Amino acid sequence: MRSVLGRLGTVEEGEERATILAATYFFFALASYFILRAVRDAAGVAAGTDKLPWLFTGTLLTTLAMNPLYSSVVARLPVRRFIPIVYRVFIALLLTFAAIIKYGPVTWEPFLGPAFWILTSIYSLFIPSVFWGFMADTFRSDQSKRLFGFISVGGTLGALAGSFLTSRLAEVVGTPVLMVMSVVLLECAVQSARRFPPSFRSDTRKRDAEERSVGGSSLAGITHVLTSPYLLGICAYMLLFTIGSTILYFQQAEIVGARYADREARTAFLATIDTVVQSLTILAQLFITGRVLKWLGVGATLAIMPVLSLVGFTALGTWGTLAVFVVFQVLRRAGEYAFGRPAREVLFTVVSAEDKYKAKNFIDTFVYRGGDQIGAWSYAGLSAAGLAAGTISLLAAPMSLAWLVVAYWLGRRNARMERAA
Repeated sequence: MRSVLGRLGTVEEGEERATILAATYFFFALASYFILRAVRDAAGVAAGTDKLPWLFTGTLLTTLAMNPLYSSVVARLPVRRFIPIVYRVFIALLLTFAAIIKYGPVTWEPFLGPAFWILTSIYSLFIPSVFWGFMADTFRSDQSKRLFGFISVGGTLGALAGSFLTSRLAEVVGTPVLMVMSVVLLECAVQSARRFPPSFRSDTRKRDAEERSVGGSSLAGITHVLTSPYLLGICAYMLLFTIGSTILYFQQAEIVGARYADREARTAFLATIDTVVQSLTILAQLFITGRVLKWLGVGATLAIMPVLSLVGFTALGTWGTLAVFVVFQVLRRAGEYAFGRPAREVLFTVVSAEDKYKAKNFIDTFVYRGGDQIGAWSYAGLSAAGLAAGTISLLAAPMSLAWLVVAYWLGRRNARMERAA
């Protein structure tokens, strides 16, 4: 096993248990989410593109309200105590929704769809944000470049398992049963986190041994971001990524909605796309990600997504067929999981413990959804002005050039901060 890990993920002696547990933890977390993802996306398609901006607005406001509450928990409880609490809050909410969908009156259906969409959208950000904050607090910066790609394989396998199960069971067992399955997997993630070995960082080990929290205030996640050029740079990178993702999501609603009229058929088709994405991603994470981060550096790895998006939006704007959309969607999402996400998480290994959880969570939730909001209302406004989907794609392409500049700056700044640490 040690030989295999060494070849695939450049895992060194003494890192095996932590690396495997991290991958296992991420497997359960993303399997839980990806069972719900296709259900959420099908609800978004059913709502129509005219309702999506309001769903994004609801998600944005909810994440803003939740951030100080989450930061208060982080400030008061040790890390290994607050992680299970955060996850189990989502477990309780999902079980409540499952019960209402199963036994509630049919008249609630128009309200349940949007509410579930918002809950799942928040879930998709909080669960991995907490995980990656924990990883940045556990592994050193040099370790993260070697290991984060391999650890991401666990999440990719989990996403693949969740997507596969949903594509096969969505039309058989129904949404409530899928939600219960998601809850069971999330509890498995909690148990993985509880069994994690001590951190490789001396300051984190000392804090954990003394059962101290990271401290600070409930608003530190916001104030630290606003006063740090480095964190603001990460915000800019995140905004440009999410604006492009939202534009692509709207086009998914139009293209897939036009092709598939039945909700279960849409769910199965979208889950199939998820399966292809995760299959492609795992190959890159196993054999490429760690080496790219180690040999080319954080900046070059961050630049992969802007370059891919520039080409993809140009192609989608030129042709605009379902086939072009599927290829672009698959490559963009696989590139995000294999390169964009691991490289962004490495950026947080050089900041303070408080910023790993509070500022990171603010960026991963509110800033991420802020980009969604900009993209959603921009798309709605451009559509209302009479612009076709292909034209909007061509307008989105030049945005990737600004994104590329931000990636280069972040890579240089990260290298300086790592040397100074």
